[in-house]
Amino acid sequence: MTPLEQAMTALENDLLAEGGSQISTMKNYNFAILPYEPREEFTLRMLVHRLTNKLQKQHGWSVYAIGLHQLLVNRLRRVEDGYVESLIDMEKRLHAKSPEKALANLTSDLQREIEGPEGLAGDVITELEACLARDNPDKSRTVVFIGRAGALYPFFRTSALLRHIAGRTQNVPVVLLYPGVRREGSSLSFMGEVKPDGDYRPRIYP
Repeated sequence: MTPLEQAMTALENDLLAEGGSQISTMKNYNFAILPYEPREEFTLRMLVHRLTNKLQKQHGWSVYAIGLHQLLVNRLRRVEDGYVESLIDMEKRLHAKSPEKALANLTSDLQREIEGPEGLAGDVITELEACLARDNPDKSRTVVFIGRAGALYPFFRTSALLRHIAGRTQNVPVVLLYPGVRREGSSLSFMGEVKPDGDYRPRIYP
């Protein structure tokens, strides 16, 4: 098996462990991170789809997928009419003079909208609470996959996302699908480009 397949198998085994999910050893912090090479995005999606079908059809689980890409797009569209268009226009004009300045300006603008507990983290919680309220699933057989994190690069740190949603997931197992590279124990490099970040408490698979 590939390292990614091994990680998915380990995750599956821990979710289905006797006595309940064991993706975390920390009480009231039921999170895990599954890193994968960014180039394996479509393989990762296939494996998650396969695991989802198995959990639902063979074990009667409720599985929810929260896509950060769509949450980001929805949030930017809610800011005000023409906001996204204005960002694009400004980025084009600045890029013609200095690509570095254009990226720095775009990053600054987006961070104001998506960072903090009321940013994308708040949108994740809203989405999760809506799913749980609508379906009232058996939480001992429920898992949430947070994916499409690559859409946040280079504007957002996923370690901050987990900090802000901690304590607000009703202790349902949450797995962050992380496009990046593991370095030196528990440090992770987002997209394999960002300086390794060791500010992660959850288990990192495998």
